[in-house]
Amino acid sequence: MRCNMNKLSEKLRLVSQRIEKACIAAGRQPSEVALLAVSKWHPAEKIIELNRLGVISFGENQLQEAMQKQQELTNLDLQWHFIGTVQSNKTRAIAENFQWVQSVDRQKILQRLSSQRPPGMAPINVCLQVNIDLEPQKSGATPEEILQLAAFAADLDNIRLRGLMAIPRFTTDAKQQHQSFHKVKKLFEKLNKEGHELDTLSMGMSSDLESAILEGSTMVRIGTDLFGKREY
Repeated sequence: MRCNMNKLSEKLRLVSQRIEKACIAAGRQPSEVALLAVSKWHPAEKIIELNRLGVISFGENQLQEAMQKQQELTNLDLQWHFIGTVQSNKTRAIAENFQWVQSVDRQKILQRLSSQRPPGMAPINVCLQVNIDLEPQKSGATPEEILQLAAFAADLDNIRLRGLMAIPRFTTDAKQQHQSFHKVKKLFEKLNKEGHELDTLSMGMSSDLESAILEGSTMVRIGTDLFGKREY
């Protein structure tokens, strides 16, 4: 366990260092960028260790796996983000067990999450997923659809619209990364000009967090560089 703790501590240090350097390059404060630890396919023990190191936000995309971990970790004050495709038959469980949903791309899902949020719980935080490069194999709404979804979400009692999430086309070309992230940022700004008061721009992963932060990301989703290879 001590060996694993040391490995996680070093990986967290390196990721935090990358975030800090990217923020300095962008003229921003490191405190402006939150870290979401993508813990899918990794055991609860690693979540415990990262939490001891100060990480509180964890992202999962498999509902049953996530709920099992939540049951094991009820003694920890964690913030759970659902980041996978949201199916209609899973919305109730998501509404009952997560603080955030970052992958909403349909009105039907917004409506169900709002109506199924248990009484007494705070509105669920939502990021709309935008398919910024219009890749047919990826989930996410088009930029035009995002504008309509944001207006719809604004009228739902149990939805707190926080911002946008994007997974641009994979590339190692920094210029292309910047172009995609810049388009997301412009859409984010347009929504705010329309009065939505968004504060979260969830973009950037292990391979491209520097480009994302330079283009205004406020939350990076890090899995591989934090946890290592996935444990299926």
